[in-house]
This record gives sequence, structure tokens and C-alpha cells, in this order.
Amino acid sequence: MTTHAPAATRTIELVTDDRAFAALAPAWDRLYRRCAAATPFQSHAWLYSWWLSYGRPGRLRLVLVRSGGELVAAAPLMLVLRPLPTLVPLGGAISDYADVLLDDTAGWQAVATLTEGLSAAARTALIDFREVRPGGAVERVFDRWNGPRRRVWDSVCLELPAVPMDELVSRLPPGKAQRVRAKLRKLRALGVERHVVRPDGVDAALRRLLELHRLQWQGRKVTSEHLHHRFREHLVRSVGPMVRSGDAVVTEFRLDDEVVAVDLTLLSRRLAGGYLYGADPRLRERKADVAVMLLDACAEHIGTGGHGTLSLLRGNEPYKQHWRPEPVANQRLLLARRRTAPLLSAALCDAAARQRGKTVLRHWKERLGGGGT
Repeated sequence: MTTHAPAATRTIELVTDDRAFAALAPAWDRLYRRCAAATPFQSHAWLYSWWLSYGRPGRLRLVLVRSGGELVAAAPLMLVLRPLPTLVPLGGAISDYADVLLDDTAGWQAVATLTEGLSAAARTALIDFREVRPGGAVERVFDRWNGPRRRVWDSVCLELPAVPMDELVSRLPPGKAQRVRAKLRKLRALGVERHVVRPDGVDAALRRLLELHRLQWQGRKVTSEHLHHRFREHLVRSVGPMVRSGDAVVTEFRLDDEVVAVDLTLLSRRLAGGYLYGADPRLRERKADVAVMLLDACAEHIGTGGHGTLSLLRGNEPYKQHWRPEPVANQRLLLARRRTAPLLSAALCDAAARQRGKTVLRHWKERLGGGGT
């Protein structure tokens, strides 16, 4: 850990030690509560657990700003060397949003000091913030950055208003709304019951969730990372503390006293979203609409919590479109120093090439779907 003082009451710290990261939990959690833009993916429980499962020794880079000893800003990063030397946010591909933490009451001084600390930490590396939700705290760093910088679009998330289920249904065309209400009646007629899992039962419920998730996708294309041991350990390790702090809720769905589905919903001040679920394939055999069942439960969790947005998170799956969500594009914010401007250019070229490849593939699939050869 290195420390220097750019101002009388503010210090910048660069933390590279795992044990120091663990010890930051209380201060990190206080800062997290004072940052309205934060999502659950910036909580200490999520990030530290992710680091234990996915981090590389010697690559941790936490840029911290303290004022009077209290943490007022934090950028959770790690160094990757390929394909380019880059500082990237902790959380990786299994996190739907990345960001820094900034105390809402700290003012521009905290932003300026964090920006200075990031520039110093980058040295000969590029800084690449993927999956930044519009309005993210790191946008304030981007605005103050005095070196080369670029903003490009990243993944699309679908969002609904955080309102009770009746209001979500009322947003639909009359015919669709009538079908959804019929599906809700069907769930009640089947006797599907839902129970919020107590903190002491979360670990077992999550293991059941992952087993059901594996069963529901058996024989079909699935996100392979969800089947890995490291993902299982991360989820079990992180979600228990998040449930205790109110940043997550785990729900079990039971039919004939048997758990047939488990859902994990993540919660923050402005946003809530269903992160992962597992459902027994027999539910569909009994004509239970799992998507309706899960959204109904999620809407109940957030309906009185003051959350502004119910996020369906990344992905544009057809079942999400049934609810008439608003597509919201995440951002990719690239920051470089003068000496690392070539790295920024290389990253932009790579991003453009990948986008062209996706466009060509989409057109090819459309041609095949339309009868092309």
C-alpha cells in the first residue's frame, strides 16, 4: 500500500493486498450507502468474493480516496496484460454493471482526487470501464479526465419501472394483459407458494438454485460460467452477506412442499433486478409460466422499496420484450494518458472490428432465416 497527500485533508491510497481489501469491508460498506448511483455489483461482498474466485495474484489495484480518514471514493480495478495492458473493473463478465464509488456529499474535490489517483495508478496501462450504466459515478471522472478519452456503447439492458405487478400488467396491450392475468391465476390454482429465504438458509437455497439452473438448461445453450465451481463458490460466498445487509433477496417457490424454483434478486437504492434463477422443467410441463412467476415475485420485493428501476439486466431475450421494457445502453468509458494514447486507439479498433463481425453474423442469420443459403 502506498500513500501520498495531494491536499491537507485528502489522501490517495493504492491497495494491492488481498488482506487489506478484506479489511476494507466496513468503510467500503459505508461509502456504498452514500453513493446513490451504486448498484449491488459495487458492494464489498460482491467484489471481494469475485476477487477470491477470479482474481490473479499481484494484479489487484484499488484506488482509494480518504478525507479525514473516512473513505469518500473508491475505484475497484485489476491489471490485465492481454491483449493490452489495461486496468479493468473488478466484477468481470458475471457483473452487469461496473462503476466507481463516490460519496454523494464529498463534492468535486473527491472526484478530482480520484481522477488524479487513477491517472497515477494507470502509468503505462489503459483504463477501460465496461458496462457503465448511464448516470454512473465514473462519468464524473470521465468528465474531468484531461488525457485522451472515448465513450462508446456497450451492452443493452432492458428496464421497467419499479412498480407493483398490477401496474406492470396494465402497461401491456389489453390482449396480452388478459393472458398474463390468466397465467397468474393458473399459478395460484396450481398451488405455487413463494417464501423469502432467511439468511441462515441462503447457502443451501443458492446451491439448489444452481442445480435447478443446470437442469432447466440441460441439452440447450447455457452460459457455461454458471456451471463452474468458481462461480458457485462466488455466489454462495457473496449473497449471504448481501441478504443480511438488504442488498439481495432469495426466494424459493414450492409446489406440493417441494422446492421447484429459486430466484436471486439484487437490490440497491435506485435499481433492482433479477440476477439468476433455477426452475424445475416440470413447472413448464404443468403449464406454469416461469417468467410471469418470477416477475410477480420481484415486483413484490421492490414495490415498496423506493427503487426507481426494475432492471431485466443484460440481454435482449424475447421473453423480456413481452413486458414492453425500455432498452438502455450501457457505456464503455476508455481513459488514457498521453503516453498510452496508442493503446486507446488499439482498443477502439478492436471494438469496431468486433461490432462489424456481430453485424455480419446477424445479417447472415437473417438471410438463413429468410431462406437464404
